[in-house]
Amino acid sequence: MTRDIGLGTRLIQAGVFDVSGIKDKLDKAGLTPDQLDRLLEVASSAADPDTVITEIAHHPDWLSLPADQLHRLALVIGSSLKIGEWIAKRSELISSLLVERPNSRDELVADFVAQVDGLIGDQARKALKQRYQSQVVSITARDLVGENDFVQVSEELSWLADAVLSAALIISSNELPKLAEQVSLAVIALGKTGGIELNYISDVDVIFVGAPKDGVAEDVALTAGAKIASLLMLICSEPTADGVIWPVDAALRPEGKAGALVRSISSYLSYYDRWAETWEFQALLKARFSAGNQELAEDFLAKVTPLVWEAVAKPNFVTNARKMRVRVEENIASNEQGRQLKLGRGGLRDIEFTVQLLQLVHARADESLRTGNTLAGLAALAYGGYVGRKDADVMRHHYIWLRTLEHRLQLRKLQRTHVLPESEVELRIVGRSLSLMVDPATELIAEWERVAKQVRDLHEKLFYRPLLDAVAILPSESIRLSEADAVTRLSALGYIDAKAALRHIDALTNGSQRRAAIQRTLLPVMLHWWSSGPNPDRSLLAFRRLSEALGDSPWFLSSLRDDAQIAERVARVTGASEFLVDLLLRAPETLVMLSSDEDLQPRSLSDLASEAKSIADRYATDAVRAIGSLRSLRRRELVRIASAVVLDLLTIDEVGIAISNTNIAILDAALSVVEQGVAKENGGDLPTKFAIIAMGRFGGAELGFGSDLDVLFVHQPKPGYDQTQATPVALKIAAELRSLLMAPHPDPAIELDADLRPEGKKGPLVRTLDSYQAYYQRWSITWESQALLRASFAAGDSEVAAEFLKIINPLRWPTAGFSDEQVREVRLLKARMEAERLPKGADPALHLKLGKGGLSDVEWVAQLIQLRHASKFNELQQTSTIGTLQAAAKLGLISVSDTETLIEAWQFSSQIRNAFILSLGKSSDSIPADQQ
Repeated sequence: MTRDIGLGTRLIQAGVFDVSGIKDKLDKAGLTPDQLDRLLEVASSAADPDTVITEIAHHPDWLSLPADQLHRLALVIGSSLKIGEWIAKRSELISSLLVERPNSRDELVADFVAQVDGLIGDQARKALKQRYQSQVVSITARDLVGENDFVQVSEELSWLADAVLSAALIISSNELPKLAEQVSLAVIALGKTGGIELNYISDVDVIFVGAPKDGVAEDVALTAGAKIASLLMLICSEPTADGVIWPVDAALRPEGKAGALVRSISSYLSYYDRWAETWEFQALLKARFSAGNQELAEDFLAKVTPLVWEAVAKPNFVTNARKMRVRVEENIASNEQGRQLKLGRGGLRDIEFTVQLLQLVHARADESLRTGNTLAGLAALAYGGYVGRKDADVMRHHYIWLRTLEHRLQLRKLQRTHVLPESEVELRIVGRSLSLMVDPATELIAEWERVAKQVRDLHEKLFYRPLLDAVAILPSESIRLSEADAVTRLSALGYIDAKAALRHIDALTNGSQRRAAIQRTLLPVMLHWWSSGPNPDRSLLAFRRLSEALGDSPWFLSSLRDDAQIAERVARVTGASEFLVDLLLRAPETLVMLSSDEDLQPRSLSDLASEAKSIADRYATDAVRAIGSLRSLRRRELVRIASAVVLDLLTIDEVGIAISNTNIAILDAALSVVEQGVAKENGGDLPTKFAIIAMGRFGGAELGFGSDLDVLFVHQPKPGYDQTQATPVALKIAAELRSLLMAPHPDPAIELDADLRPEGKKGPLVRTLDSYQAYYQRWSITWESQALLRASFAAGDSEVAAEFLKIINPLRWPTAGFSDEQVREVRLLKARMEAERLPKGADPALHLKLGKGGLSDVEWVAQLIQLRHASKFNELQQTSTIGTLQAAAKLGLISVSDTETLIEAWQFSSQIRNAFILSLGKSSDSIPADQQ
């Protein structure tokens, strides 16, 4: 049993806005209860229930229509006031509501031509316009009921444009028969008509191509063609008692409205070759045959289309295209800002310009991208890998939504508009037309703002993609990488083994469709970047190895495609560093760090220590896995630091600190894991406290990429334990730590070198604090004091380390001073060491460490200053070579100019050492005589 409710309530439930006004109209209409029920039912699903009720109440006989036909009628007149007027004037249009979609364009064109065949004047125009209206009614009904989607609707509207133009050309030729005998005329569709994506109401963009018929002079024929074309345009655009179709716009022709309306093919070619601007080629992207002489049109397109895809090579093409987009935005009226669906931020032009620019840039090499349809172009770009699938899906969805919204706006009065209305009532109607029924106006604005933001973000990401500029300026032969001249071109670019390079290129551009397409986009640019580097051949091989290691990982190639900075940085990395490429091959996902300078900044010691400790805690019961993970962390940080060096983001001093901090964090966490394991074997407790002292460049935070870690191991028995109990455990900790850090593993080994310990390799690997103190008091010699200058705490027990440093401070900063005899001893030791350690046959002038002006010279100067003066000046009590020299200069112990010379020499030699390991993947202290 249903509860009776009042008419006002029923109208509100049906979505009526003016309840009082509509109630009055219904009261006067005198509808039966059944008629009223039917009317309210169909009105409730319409965009504008008020209009539906008003119009059908004036024509109550419509309520006798079959249910489907009445439903379609309500949807149509509820969405379009203009079509409602047509139907009210010509009731026979109601039958068009049920007309099915034509099978093809040609079928529709033939039908329109048949309608006007043999007719001229008003009779012909009337027949054309009435046939046009019936087709629009049919399309609209199928659109609104959901029988056809946006793609089908815009396609059929484009077919309809072809049909109208074909019929109008027949009428024009019939009315100007003598002129028609002089010229063959082809109508070329551009814009949305050309792209087969037309709106309900739009200027139909065309250009006209003419050719003389036999025996007619070209100028005579083109003049005749212009008159026929002018009449065609008038037929379509002139308002009559039967209405108006739409304007035909030929302003995209050469020289615009000032240019000839009809040109020959040769005239078009001459203009496009010499004078055409960027936008004109962009417009031609959508050119296709629409009406008239198809053979002439195809000849024109065959000759003009290649120019479109080569236009991108013109100077500043990409820049000019971007400027044009900016100008379009700047010309939007202030009262339309934020409401412009077509030209505004996040509107249709953002998608269309993006797709077209990507097509124009990449279609030189990839003919699959050559389509005038926006959605087809977007699909081809996504399939080819030029746009990410997710981005393409979002753009497709939003383009369809925006175009559908545009259709609903235009249907209302069948007028050109791309601006959201300000009226709450109109917003409500448009919202309902998109099935937004709860709060239509609010929902519509919210969805528009969401879509516009996402579209704008994608536009800025893709339209301003820096790689476009790089691809656009490449010569066509370079883009295509054709085998015929590829070897010659590669040789010219500096590739020594061009045939091998070509094999690498072939390997990279085979495989999955998307991967190959992205590689074809990237490689021409990358090849040029590598050609500016030190070894193009090695760079290409390294890139191939990286690409193959990553397989079809979507983020790798898409990141290079979407971010020119990453692409260029990968080119620099692969071109400059074999060491870095080897690290990346072990974990290529670390390439993502190249995306920003911030990600390439060295991490602080506290951050590194925190992450290392987390790893140690996570795998505390599995020392092998824990230390393997710590070595992976170290590798990742070496990638970060090495990348920053290759990209000139770090100074040599920052590099030394970064590498040293990384090793300190790893060493401390690794030691804690080993100590836990040894403690477990020892019944759960350790009899001693253990510390690692950094020595040499490690102690001075001056490590390079190829440096071993010089260390000393020190321990101190806990209360209740003696040395005989503690030392074997400490030795086990040291031995196991060294073993695990050097064990076979995909990530680089960490070698702990303890040769600077008392008695060198012959001495005990670990000692207690007392043992170190006893040795240094009784047996220490000058070189050991010098070696201790760089000693600093690295890992383990900080209290033990502090006690150790307290023991050695009097030795390295001797309070009794440093005698002349000791100075002579240092100098003799340096000379003997250089003589013994300089490789046989090595050129001293080219040896970075032991040669004249090398690292040894600078470091020994700094260390001698410390040995002589550090006890008197706290500023010299530090482990840094550079810091010591700078402090000595401030104290007046060395001149500023000498200090600058020494620092420059030390930094330069250190940079070269790092360059060797980065470039070649192996250490070297000698500059090769071979210039290669």
